[in-house]
Amino acid sequence: MDTPVQTTAAELGPTLDRLRAAWRSRRPDCAQRLDDLARLRDAVKAGTDAMAAAVSADFGHRSTHETLVADAMTVLSEIDHLRSHLRGWMRPRRADVGWKLWPARAQVRREAVGVVGVMSPWNYPVNLALIPLATAIAAGNHVFLKPSEHTPRTSAWLRGLLAEVFPADRVAVALGDAELGAAFSALPFDHLVFTGSTAVGRKVMAAAAPNLTPLTLELGGKSPAIVALDFPTDVAAARLATGKWFNGGQTCIAPDYVLVEHSRRDALVAALRAQVKARYGNFDVRTSGDGDDYTRIISQAQYRRLRGYLDDARARGLEVIELATIDPVRADAQRLIVPTLVLEPGDDAAVMQEEIFGPILPIRSYRDLDEAIAHVEAHDRPLALYPFSHDRATIERILSRVLAGGVTVNDTLLHFAANQLPFGGIGASGMGAYHGRAGFDGMTKAMPVLWQSRWAASDLLKPPYRGYVDRLIRMLAR
Repeated sequence: MDTPVQTTAAELGPTLDRLRAAWRSRRPDCAQRLDDLARLRDAVKAGTDAMAAAVSADFGHRSTHETLVADAMTVLSEIDHLRSHLRGWMRPRRADVGWKLWPARAQVRREAVGVVGVMSPWNYPVNLALIPLATAIAAGNHVFLKPSEHTPRTSAWLRGLLAEVFPADRVAVALGDAELGAAFSALPFDHLVFTGSTAVGRKVMAAAAPNLTPLTLELGGKSPAIVALDFPTDVAAARLATGKWFNGGQTCIAPDYVLVEHSRRDALVAALRAQVKARYGNFDVRTSGDGDDYTRIISQAQYRRLRGYLDDARARGLEVIELATIDPVRADAQRLIVPTLVLEPGDDAAVMQEEIFGPILPIRSYRDLDEAIAHVEAHDRPLALYPFSHDRATIERILSRVLAGGVTVNDTLLHFAANQLPFGGIGASGMGAYHGRAGFDGMTKAMPVLWQSRWAASDLLKPPYRGYVDRLIRMLAR
């Protein structure tokens, strides 16, 4: 692969100035926004094969079907949703001014803010770049995108795609390393969307603070699944397997650990083992294509980090269960970690200290549901929560005590794909939200406008405050 031309820090400011000057000179109207979104959709759809090839090359191997589902399908669906609702979202909303301001009238207008910066991560390098970008375009803004340096082929593909769709003064792309990313986050954007780790999110927030740049931070954390006693073990295992091992576990809303009623733990382990066998086969048998639908770890650094969690667990005497076999030499060469369980880790285990972001699933048992809920409550608020129970009272008991960024009940991941639901974290898992209307509102300003009538009572509210003016003010102040 030819090395794509990298952006220098000196280019960032002038590029932002160009984008802002173009936005000020001609703010995109509804027709322009709809046309931009339609052309973006056509380009993404036409480039799906090249996109999948670039993503797979960056990962060392990634399931084409997972790329089609997670990166192509979600982007196309979000663009369709934006286009179908845009006119209604843009329409000013009447607001009641109350009798004390009568006969004035008022409305709330959703106005574009200017230039939106988007910093996207490597795990879903198309989805998490183009959904916020498309939302910013729908909101009437221009966009400056900084995709991840860890997926260079995909980032180069994105730059080529966007250059075909948009003029350079409407959408720009900066390619570069973490140092460039730090400079990018310090630019005086009108809004900045960052998706990534909590640790980097703190740095982005600090860099944006001097400019008072409004932020949408999509971070991560340890998203728990709670499996109640009444829920079928085999169904829970199937849905946890999808959520955890899709994209090799490299998903910000993947179930990070499972809390299961103690009498069901071993049955859940057996059911998860069966799921791995049915989905991926024997990783050491290559003639059958087994394991071809299993995504590799993105980099050696991430691979070593995940291996370190397993080494730490074994050193602590914890039971580590690899649910498939693979030659260690091949595993190292291909950055391949098979689906692995860690049983009953304490909070001091490395695997429980931070978001795993890989195919390792800790399982902890509990004897009482309150014990499980208390464990989740005692830690940072998660980006996602996955309660499993067919008893409505049990679900409500969990939801009434655990505050999370988003929830899928009796399944995993799917709330992300619901265009009507806002997606975002809380506390250490993020701030703000996007997807659908939430994203449109987040990247526009709710601008209140009050129209005074030709004759207004406010003309009377002036000194000297005596006589009828005194009586009027005292009446209004009741």
